[in-house]
Amino acid sequence: MNIPEDHDQHVLLDPEINHDGDQQDLAERHSLRRVDGMRTELQDISEVEYRQLRLEKVVLVSVWTSGSQQDADNAMAELKLLAETAGSQVLEALVQRRSQPDPATYIGRGKVEEVAEVVRATGADTVICDGELQPAQLRNLEDRVKVKVVDRTALILDIFASHAKSAEGKAQVELAQLQYLKQRLRGWGGNLSRQAGGRAAAGAGIGGRGPGETKLETDRRRIHHRIAQLRRRLREMDATRQGKRAERRRHQVPSVAIVGYTNAGKSSLLNRLTGAGVLVEDALFATLDPTTRRTETRDGRVFTLTDTVGFVRHLPHDLVEAFRSTLEESASADLLLHVVDASDPDPEGQIAAVREVLAEIGAIDIPELLVCNKADRADEATLLTLRGNHPDCVVVSARTGLGLAELAEAIEARLPNPEVPVDVLVPYARGDLMDRVHRTGTIEELEHTAEGTRVRARVRPGLAADLEEFGV
Repeated sequence: MNIPEDHDQHVLLDPEINHDGDQQDLAERHSLRRVDGMRTELQDISEVEYRQLRLEKVVLVSVWTSGSQQDADNAMAELKLLAETAGSQVLEALVQRRSQPDPATYIGRGKVEEVAEVVRATGADTVICDGELQPAQLRNLEDRVKVKVVDRTALILDIFASHAKSAEGKAQVELAQLQYLKQRLRGWGGNLSRQAGGRAAAGAGIGGRGPGETKLETDRRRIHHRIAQLRRRLREMDATRQGKRAERRRHQVPSVAIVGYTNAGKSSLLNRLTGAGVLVEDALFATLDPTTRRTETRDGRVFTLTDTVGFVRHLPHDLVEAFRSTLEESASADLLLHVVDASDPDPEGQIAAVREVLAEIGAIDIPELLVCNKADRADEATLLTLRGNHPDCVVVSARTGLGLAELAEAIEARLPNPEVPVDVLVPYARGDLMDRVHRTGTIEELEHTAEGTRVRARVRPGLAADLEEFGV
């Protein structure tokens, strides 16, 4: 792989050099942080109680149903990171050990009172639960703790909404939000009943009597209409994406997709390998819009490298569905570069969570190269364990450049190799064919003669057919 010119061995190992470019998007994002004590009320299209996420001061609540104490601590640490990424200040965290969540309030009755007391003592304005709550559980908890209750799904949707930048990303997030919202519609008092019929509409006069439609039904109908609009728009955008993929396939350009847990360092790795200059931030779900860059191996073979959206444990199903067209970049790749954060307390849990989502989108059978990133921050015992469990993994540090040369060699070795041998004399007038041989084939011998270019190489079947007439 041809790493950009300034990436010689000395530069690769120099942590003082910024390999991520100017990062103007990051500066723009940081300039719009929430200010403590300020509120901006948003109105939803449905004019019902939309769960506006006011996450300045929050209390975290989790139910520990299985696994070890370490697993429970890791899950709570991740929830804290999610909450902080959404712009909140975590005041307290509470965990309850139960065989399963309480069907009425998610946590038991005694724990509800404890949470309410913590909320009053700390002045928190939001409770975040580490799970997807049913509408009844949300209502019951809010009635008891007297503040807004947000579940893990709504929290992740809020982060996606704040980070979405492209038209496609915004449409995907809105679709997921509406699919989540339609199951949780609530009205305020009389707004739930706007039906007018017979004598019940005595005050409405002529024209006001009839079956009518409840406010809730109106909201639900408008949401379904908006969902249909968004799906049509995403299908049109997906057609453009499929056209680009078909063009790459037609030119037989191999594709490599960088997948992995959120904040594992995928964008930093793309910047290191290609000089792409995409946004890099030490935050969850910093990247939502896929970025594809063309690069080449040391022997001249061209391929594409795509940065994709990160995964997380229990990624909301609505998000997977909404981002399916984007995630299909991974499902159609020739090789998956699976990046894992080696400094995380539970890297094996990250690997399992990513492979679960890959299975859901039909990408589990694609060849995978495991990349253990952030080696400069990981302890040696963890790295030894990862190497023992995954002998073919490559240990790197996108920040310092450690292991990048080995990674480039591993990618080159796993890219699909041309399989048809040819021995041809290509006229100089057919430079287009020689260009394809250089870009997609493996040249074994090359000689320029008076009649044309004599070349022995291994190429793809389609190119071999085009070269057949010039066989020696």
